[in-house]
Amino acid sequence: MEIIPAIDFKDGKVVNLKQGQLDQSTVYSDDPVGMAEHWVSKGCERLHLVDLDGAFDGRPRNADAINTIAKNHPNLTIQLGGGIRDAEVIESYLNAGVDYLIIGTKAVQEPEFVGEMCKRFPGHIIVGLDGLHGMVAINGWKEVTDISVKSLARLFEGDGIDGIVYTDIGKDGMMGGVNLHATKELSESVNVPIIASGGVTDIKDIQALLEAGERLSGGITGVITGRAIYEGTLDLEEAIALCRDFTPNN
Repeated sequence: MEIIPAIDFKDGKVVNLKQGQLDQSTVYSDDPVGMAEHWVSKGCERLHLVDLDGAFDGRPRNADAINTIAKNHPNLTIQLGGGIRDAEVIESYLNAGVDYLIIGTKAVQEPEFVGEMCKRFPGHIIVGLDGLHGMVAINGWKEVTDISVKSLARLFEGDGIDGIVYTDIGKDGMMGGVNLHATKELSESVNVPIIASGGVTDIKDIQALLEAGERLSGGITGVITGRAIYEGTLDLEEAIALCRDFTPNN
């Protein structure tokens, strides 16, 4: 399982939102490119970038900084979400060196788009499913739909997606612990790698996810962490070492 630091972009700064609320924002840095350099120096091999402005506006808003990070770290795996809603945007970011594009709102509103993009850009498409009480939220979490996370995940399983980033909105940015039950349920529902997101607080959450992931079909292959590493309740290097040295019980 990979530990994946998050860099959330808003107005050119690195921020964290509590439960996706713009008025519950904490600014951690005004230098996203430098922040990427920092996490790489701590040993991370994969970054989770989110264009929050893009998520709310429906189009890329922080492309320059994102492209600079990709250019500066050609060996780093980069997954990007936020405003990814057409093929031209996907192609542009792939050409810039981004490895995976995360389709969120567009996947819910136009499910066929996911299959089309998987065919056009095989090996580069991840679906982002953001849930509140098991139901999918879209448009920067401003709207909760009547579609269940599990049913939508099953729909995309056959499209050839490379994974699902599952974010529990109720946990996101709150450092109240991972929603392990919901994450396990989702992984048990589909044979697709799951990247967990939301609520990571400390090393105990990483241990719990490791132990849960070894027993699942697609598995929990990664966990995104934001506020915990920025505020120091989780040591990134310790978490990476735990994952590297983890030995399954069976």
